[in-house]
Amino acid sequence: MRVNVTVNGAPMTADDVWPGESLLYVLRERLGLPGAKNACEQGECGSCTVYLDGEPVCACLVAAGQAEGREVLTVEGLASGEGELDPVQQAFVECGAVQCGFCTPGLIVQAHSLIARHDGVPADAEIREHLAGNLCRCTGYEKILDAVRLAARRKAGS
Repeated sequence: MRVNVTVNGAPMTADDVWPGESLLYVLRERLGLPGAKNACEQGECGSCTVYLDGEPVCACLVAAGQAEGREVLTVEGLASGEGELDPVQQAFVECGAVQCGFCTPGLIVQAHSLIARHDGVPADAEIREHLAGNLCRCTGYEKILDAVRLAARRKAGS
């Protein structure tokens, strides 16, 4: 089947998609967007988190056909067209919240979602709850929390 989807603001088409194929597979293998990572394929780790019509979802759990005619925003799409990082991406870099990088795209999308919906800096408990579906084995989460706080402070100050 053919899947037509808007990804990061651009209309895209994937051909020869089989009915059981995930949105994650289509993004990575058919559309050449490797940002969302393939780790658990069960929606448990969050490394494949993308926006689907403005809501964060685990792309490994979304059948590609369900994305037909919809809008997807990936971690690649958060950066500006001029190569400037999104403030959340920049905060992750500055705080050293990126180690092996496997969980980072999903964490950035989830953090972006929280900050976009929140006025001011969310409490640590709220940050932890919002990121609870994203697993990281390298950082111990403190630097991730630092990055979310920094990005939220910057947004609140602008």
